[in-house]
Amino acid sequence: MSAPNSAARKACWEARDKLWQCLDDNGDKAESCQKFQSEFEANCPAQWVKYFTKRRGFLKYKEKMATEGFTPAEGPNQPS
Repeated sequence: MSAPNSAARKACWEARDKLWQCLDDNGDKAESCQKFQSEFEANCPAQWVKYFTKRRGFLKYKEKMATEGFTPAEGPNQPS
C-alpha cells in the first residue's frame, strides 16, 4: 500500500468526520449512517478504517470515564 497523497488524506478525514457526526446525531446507530459508512470505507485505506473505528471507541470510553468517573469492580475480600 502506498501512502495516500494530501487530497486522498483530506477526503478520508472528511468522510470519517461525516460518519462520526452522523453516529453522534443518531445515538451510535450504525444502520442510520450506512451511506456515510460506505463513503468512509471507499475513501480510506482499510487499515485506516480499522484504526479510526478503534479510535472512536476509545474516545467514547475516555469521554464516559471523564463524565461518569470510574468505579472499580468488587474484588475478593482481603484481610486488612
